[in-house]
Amino acid sequence: MRFKVVVGEEVFAVALPTGVLEDGAEFFAKLDGDMDRGWQMSREYVEQPNRTQRCQIVADKLLTSIMNGDGTTATMMAAYILSRAPGVIGVDVDTAGEMQDTRLLYS
Repeated sequence: MRFKVVVGEEVFAVALPTGVLEDGAEFFAKLDGDMDRGWQMSREYVEQPNRTQRCQIVADKLLTSIMNGDGTTATMMAAYILSRAPGVIGVDVDTAGEMQDTRLLYS
């Protein structure tokens, strides 16, 4: 599967190999554990990020990994989003400084 990442006018595709959702379960649980303690989302601190906010946080990490050429981390971040938002085909990452404006894309 290919996970679509829209960044302004650019579109990136992150390949998700078969089995990555199952294989990444422990990593995804660690991400959730980190976010359970609250997260700074742009100018707002969110004490208990909901499912959508967690995906927005991870989408920000996904963008960073793409920009840094870190394909392994990009794959895991895309897989996390897919695991927490079934049916999602990608994200439209806000680059104007408002993480909460990142949108999940569905078909």
